[in-house]
Amino acid sequence: MSNLLGISLSGLNAAQLSLETASNNITNANTEGYSRQRVELGTRPSEFTGVGYIGNGVNVETVARSYDQFITNQLISSNSAYSESNVLSSLASQVDNIVANESTGLSPVLKSFFNAVNEVANDPSSIPVRQVMVSEANALAQQFNTLSVQFDSLLAQTNSRLQSNLDDINNYAKNVAELNAQLAYGSNRSGVEQFANELLDKRDTLIAKIAEKVSVSTIPQTDGSMSVFFGSGYPLVLGAKAASLTLAGTASDFSHKDILFNGLKITNQISGGELSGTIKFRDQILEPSKQQLGLLAAGFAIEFNELHGTGFDLNGVAGNPLFGLGTSVTDVPVIPDPSAAGIVSAAYDPTTTGQLYPSDYELSYDGTDYTLTRLSDNSLTTFSALPSTTTIAGPGFTITTTGTVAGDSFLIRPTYDAASKITTLISRPEEIAAAGANTAIPGDNTIALGLARLENQPILLNGKTTFSDAYGQLVSKVGTLTNEAKTNASAQEVLFNQAKQSQQSLAGVNLDEEAANLIKYQNSYQAAAQAISVARSLFDTLIGAVR
Repeated sequence: MSNLLGISLSGLNAAQLSLETASNNITNANTEGYSRQRVELGTRPSEFTGVGYIGNGVNVETVARSYDQFITNQLISSNSAYSESNVLSSLASQVDNIVANESTGLSPVLKSFFNAVNEVANDPSSIPVRQVMVSEANALAQQFNTLSVQFDSLLAQTNSRLQSNLDDINNYAKNVAELNAQLAYGSNRSGVEQFANELLDKRDTLIAKIAEKVSVSTIPQTDGSMSVFFGSGYPLVLGAKAASLTLAGTASDFSHKDILFNGLKITNQISGGELSGTIKFRDQILEPSKQQLGLLAAGFAIEFNELHGTGFDLNGVAGNPLFGLGTSVTDVPVIPDPSAAGIVSAAYDPTTTGQLYPSDYELSYDGTDYTLTRLSDNSLTTFSALPSTTTIAGPGFTITTTGTVAGDSFLIRPTYDAASKITTLISRPEEIAAAGANTAIPGDNTIALGLARLENQPILLNGKTTFSDAYGQLVSKVGTLTNEAKTNASAQEVLFNQAKQSQQSLAGVNLDEEAANLIKYQNSYQAAAQAISVARSLFDTLIGAVR
């Protein structure tokens, strides 16, 4: 009789826990990261009797969550890939809208300027025509400045986005470490490998959020903790300890931020997630665009000033530079390493303008030779040092060194800031040097014609590219990269949605299914209760028979 009662009570308990679990599933159907739970039952050991083994009821083995490590890893990987491509596409579109737009781009203003130069060539003695050229020169310089400001604004936004991503990653990693500690403590306390499902779900949700920011890999540990790695195997979370990522600029270029892990620069090893997408945007689209725009600004100003300086204005005075590039018409910005002992200066070389390349350079000295590294592709050129002052012929600029010692290094930026620094130096129309001689010959337009021909001369990039073509290359490259990013983002979105659907089909709560389970478990509960009632009735009958 007691066996019948015990079996019925075990069934009643199993049905009750199943009802509670189904109810919990229903109430958490819309909870972020919640995995559907199920009660796993096991048969109690049978009892041997003279007629065979008699069952003893049911045990509730565990309340398990619907989880698959492979599907979870696939979702994390897809999430990282989609986040990376989506951010890259979104940011690239901003640059594309700036350079390709007729109202914000450079092409219309450049064309208007050369139209004004042609008008001066047609009527070099006309003051109104000359005034139009001066005005168009101002407009062109301002447009260069405006585009550069927009690029700088995007760079500032990019740095802010990088910092925000790192803050999120550090915060999520800290929370994962805290959950690891709770799970490990619970495992040690219970003495069995049984972990709180809600803590596991919270940790998986946090890891998925980290994956949105940067690609990660995970390794589960026997104590219930989860180790999280990123990049080339760098540990982000180990047990209850979380690493912290920081963002820092260099002394020579504080605007270019690098990601540091325990003081080690790991920017080039970041992959996946919004962090990688933002870095790719900066390194592959934004900064190269700024360099290309600077190449056009510097090359245009140098060539125009060089030819303009050979002419004469209406007063018979030799032509002055029409365009400036900062504090000096010819100076190239040089930023020394803080520990450098020597002095290095650089100046644009009008005879080698075609060798200018849209890139920064690093000049280093080892005590014997100078090495000039083009940072866009890390190509090297070595120059032997002289005992005293050394003059180096760089690509489009010359370098002068004085007092350098072994270990000195310098950042040279011939194109990076040129678009932001270009200005007009002539405000009076009569100072336009259109004539080829300082004699008062009416209608002398010799230099003006040469200035007008600059529009169609292949001057830049080793004499293969005109000014308009250089800007066209910028527009084309940005457009191509933007289109590729959009296509990739669309493809990755499909893969991500498929992975998410697979995960939801496994772990998501189906309300119709849970409603059916409620009825099933309710019937089980009622049947078990009825069995208890029968056992009680039999017991009462037995007691009545012996009275």
